Amino acid sequence: MYTNLPIFKALRITLAGLLLVVFNVTIVHAQITDFSVRAYQNGIIINSSEESGTLLVDNLGQAQKVNLSNGNAVVQGDIDRKGKLIWIRTDESNTSKMQKLYHVSKLKNGNIRVKHIPLWLSLVPPLVAIILALFLKEVIVSLFVGIWSGAFIIGGMRFSSLYHWMQSLFDVVQNFMIGALNDSAHLSVLLFSLLIGGMVSIISKNGGMAGVVRALSKYAKTPKSAQFITWLLGVAIFFDDYANTLIVGNTMRSVTDSFKISREKLAYIVDSTAAPVAAVAFITTWIGAELGYIDDGIASLGLSNAPTAYSIFISSLRYSFYPILTLVFILIIIYTRRDYGPMWKAEHRSSTTGQVSSASTEDENEPDMEDLSPVKGASIKWYNAVIPVATVILMTIYGLLETGFGSILQSLNSDGATYQGWGQAWANMEAISGIPEMGFFTKLGTVIGNSDSYSALIWASLIGVLVALILTWSQRIIKLKDSMHWLVVGFKTMMPALIILTLAWALAITTKDLHTADYLSANLANSLNPYVLPVVIFLLAALISFSTGSSWSTMAILYPIAIPTTYIICRNNGLSTDLTFELLYNVIATVLAASVLGDHCSPISDTTILSSLASDCNHIDHVRTQLPYALTVGAVSCACTFLSTFLGGGFLISLILIIISIALLYLIVIKLGKKVD
Repeated sequence: MYTNLPIFKALRITLAGLLLVVFNVTIVHAQITDFSVRAYQNGIIINSSEESGTLLVDNLGQAQKVNLSNGNAVVQGDIDRKGKLIWIRTDESNTSKMQKLYHVSKLKNGNIRVKHIPLWLSLVPPLVAIILALFLKEVIVSLFVGIWSGAFIIGGMRFSSLYHWMQSLFDVVQNFMIGALNDSAHLSVLLFSLLIGGMVSIISKNGGMAGVVRALSKYAKTPKSAQFITWLLGVAIFFDDYANTLIVGNTMRSVTDSFKISREKLAYIVDSTAAPVAAVAFITTWIGAELGYIDDGIASLGLSNAPTAYSIFISSLRYSFYPILTLVFILIIIYTRRDYGPMWKAEHRSSTTGQVSSASTEDENEPDMEDLSPVKGASIKWYNAVIPVATVILMTIYGLLETGFGSILQSLNSDGATYQGWGQAWANMEAISGIPEMGFFTKLGTVIGNSDSYSALIWASLIGVLVALILTWSQRIIKLKDSMHWLVVGFKTMMPALIILTLAWALAITTKDLHTADYLSANLANSLNPYVLPVVIFLLAALISFSTGSSWSTMAILYPIAIPTTYIICRNNGLSTDLTFELLYNVIATVLAASVLGDHCSPISDTTILSSLASDCNHIDHVRTQLPYALTVGAVSCACTFLSTFLGGGFLISLILIIISIALLYLIVIKLGKKVD
């Protein structure tokens, strides 16, 4: 049985240890909580042992601060039979951050039911989904059951009521899946994925992809060079991880298949170049969110001469060990042609049998695999594929600049000015940034940071489809009617992954409603030693990202906590200003890097799902084969995170650690890896 593999034994031990830690933390946490809730017809009354103070109350997304008066606080609101969750936490200024979760509902007889929900239960939905997915090797059912468990907890855990069991089942679709789709960003990703799938279908049927394979065969003459070209394309398309994943995976799949490279290896290279390069590159669709989180965190410190968010981001890059080491680790794997763990088995199967997919027979093949071989009489010309793909890349860059400059012009003209065009926006950018002299890259980063990446991706994919259709029609390769058929077939190939994406987003809503990340942050983020703090935050960020499947949400949750906490701990321990900022840079880079690590390990991550889709690889096979590699680099990166500032910090220390880490990773691959003939 595959469940007896060493990776699963290690995973079971890890999960057991995690649950033990969480259980112990929960007991300690319950002992220090000093408030309770009772209900009345029009709301709830919070009783506290403190006579005065401020509490943060979240009534399913409607957050408010309430003041205690004589140990009581009143929160008004309608209470119905279905009920609602109410999360209560002490104010931000209180370092203990005590918190509780309640479900309040009205019974048939008119009485009010108040049910305390232990916060450790917030870990149940993601753990159920992840464990089931790894053991059953089936994602959709696993995610659905995970969401159902979350819906049942959110519904107040009424075990004896069949009505509420069925209500929680209906809520999976009615509330959580519809809620996931009722988000413009999510819909943009779905539409972009559909259009990219349609474009890939057309350029495959018109012979363009076959032409690319023929053209790249001149350079990709061995499995090693084919993998290197895949890595190179992944690094080259650095501006967005979604575009990177879908373009590189779909473009290189035929090339790697021809050299008997497993789909698992292709998915790993695609996934492990997309987010790491997008996370550390100066100009990406990530930069806006990153700068916003950093700026908010630094602003909370109240420093008079604080560096700009962009300069802090640049300074923090020297501590981005995981993204940098991941990109190098892929090159080591490619150069040595050695693999270990489940990846070696996948590569051995592919190289010896020619079976690139894990399906042993045609009947077991992935349901989303379609015959996209060129139509009869198609012209095998590489530019029929390269031109549409290049159009997507260039249009994405144009869309980022257009929406970014548009946002800056809107800010400049908000006080009645009449600036117009990119040139005037570029020349007057200092007026809205507050920075006297902005360099080229700082300005460019500001433009990209103000852009609407989702609009840019939709524009690019739509134009890419139109260009592919025009090339096909103008050469009379495929008729209009048949072109539309293959466009829809391309949409169809994306549907299984889009369903998984929707379920993953729905699961994320349950973890948000249950305050999973807040629970983990409050219980695991405290550290008295400033030198240990980056390691604690590294583990916390990886855990949250793994549990929620989102590196972006992890950054949004941790940056506002990690930045001020680090600064206060460093100052309270008497550290110098220079060393304090080195630790700040380390923590800022650590949150980003560890978020990407957790994202790589999580089977419910959207980018991991898209990597499986673009590579036409079984999703669980991709997760199982990537997990040992991600954990290997993650362990080395965690050690570097601690040693970097412990040894004094700075660029030179980080560079030396990176060089030593590369040598160590090389030795690990040589020691553990076996060569694939």
